[in-house]
Amino acid sequence: MQHLRSVWLFIALIVAYTTLLSAQNEFKYSYMPKKVYNNQLFAVTIIAPGKDTESKPQFTFDRSSEIQPLFEKPLSIQNGPDSFYTFYFKASNDDIRIPRLFISSESGEASLPPNMVYIQSLEQREDFCQVLAADMKIKNSQVSNYDEKSHIVTLSIEAFEANLEDMRLDKVQESGIENIKRDFAKVEAEFYVVLPVEEKVLKFTYFNTIKKQYEFLEVPVEVIDASVTTQSDLNPKEDSFEKLKKYTFMFLVGFFFIMFLFRRDFFYLVFGVVSLITLLTFYIPHKKICVKQGAPLYILPTQTSTVSTKIDQKLDTMLLSEREGFKKVEYKEGIIGWVKNEDLCDN
Repeated sequence: MQHLRSVWLFIALIVAYTTLLSAQNEFKYSYMPKKVYNNQLFAVTIIAPGKDTESKPQFTFDRSSEIQPLFEKPLSIQNGPDSFYTFYFKASNDDIRIPRLFISSESGEASLPPNMVYIQSLEQREDFCQVLAADMKIKNSQVSNYDEKSHIVTLSIEAFEANLEDMRLDKVQESGIENIKRDFAKVEAEFYVVLPVEEKVLKFTYFNTIKKQYEFLEVPVEVIDASVTTQSDLNPKEDSFEKLKKYTFMFLVGFFFIMFLFRRDFFYLVFGVVSLITLLTFYIPHKKICVKQGAPLYILPTQTSTVSTKIDQKLDTMLLSEREGFKKVEYKEGIIGWVKNEDLCDN
């Protein structure tokens, strides 16, 4: 009996070992960088050959380690019969030891051993904005007056595998990054910089981690019209097609009324009146609001935005646009910003 019990125990151990070995073979690192740069955002990818994503495994990095991914759940991609799971980490100034990864799946329990990722220094440049990215671009820009001697340039930036939270520029009056939104590799944010009015171009570099080289980005610094913005996220007072719309409806009004005079067809008169009414809506004045004395004027309509100035006295001004608890106003000629709803006058 004792002998039979030992045989069954031996068989159970073999089955357990085989199951564990099978699970181990199902998962492996398909990408693990050997070297990265300081503050670089980098990917670590696990592959499960021949496994679809219907039964998603559970991943847990060793909790005793301070090194953890930016997101607990990985980005999952199915490529043919294989499944790929990508985690994102951020480098610091020291070598990184990616902790042991524990995996729980239908096939059993598995783990992948720790890995060392070494840090290499990046040669610095004066125009480096401290961002390392697989790609980075300026989607939109806005230039407006900050004060009598300065302009404020606001950039809407989109990047991939980037440390946008570290973005800054040296040798400028002021700069900052706000409203950061990250979706795995993709990250968007608003960056602002205050420049002397003499500066006509904002030019800086970021380090492209794919090409392994610095790349330039630049925008012109010119206030074309203080009341017009080009940044879609800031709800412009007048969009870039405003004049085209006006001229189009002016033409239509003239065309339909001339056709009515010649043809005496009621159809043309109706469309002429409709076009005229539409044209008049472009000239309806903006609603006026009152802002309390001492109210902060924010650069962006976000709770963490930087205050550009304060309203020195009670202000009656036009409402340019609204956004989530903020009102966009023109404080002085060319100085545009956002005030909170709570800073509006009671009456």
